[in-house]
Amino acid sequence: MSEKFNIDGDSVRALADLLTETELTEIEYQVGEHRIRLVRAMMAAPVTHYLPSAAPAAAPASSSDTSPPSTPQGEPVPSPMVGTVYLAAEPGAAPYVKVGSMVKKGDTLLIIEAMKVMNPIRAPRDGKVIEICATDARPVEFGEPLLILE
Repeated sequence: MSEKFNIDGDSVRALADLLTETELTEIEYQVGEHRIRLVRAMMAAPVTHYLPSAAPAAAPASSSDTSPPSTPQGEPVPSPMVGTVYLAAEPGAAPYVKVGSMVKKGDTLLIIEAMKVMNPIRAPRDGKVIEICATDARPVEFGEPLLILE
């Protein structure tokens, strides 16, 4: 006979917190024959593929300029997953953030499409966007810097 399985509310809450913290959409935990599966409902934006407009060419460096290029100081926001980055909700829409934007912890910075699911990437803290490292509609790898917060 199978034993009665009591659901441990603390474990379920801990798994739900882990879903939120990692921005995963699904998690499954199993001990013996007992399994708990949590799925977070996501508002999926329509999957639209588009190419960004060509970036203007950079001006050639002056031959008298001998200073090393400056690198922005700040905290990179790494990609939590492999996928395709979208800087705006849809083609032609304003981007979620621009260089110079002030963001609050939890604000959406951009979205990453992974396996046909649009995953919002949220600001880990309050700050100012000083560089956007990701290119719209281009793939990113796990851990790759998406943008830099001051």
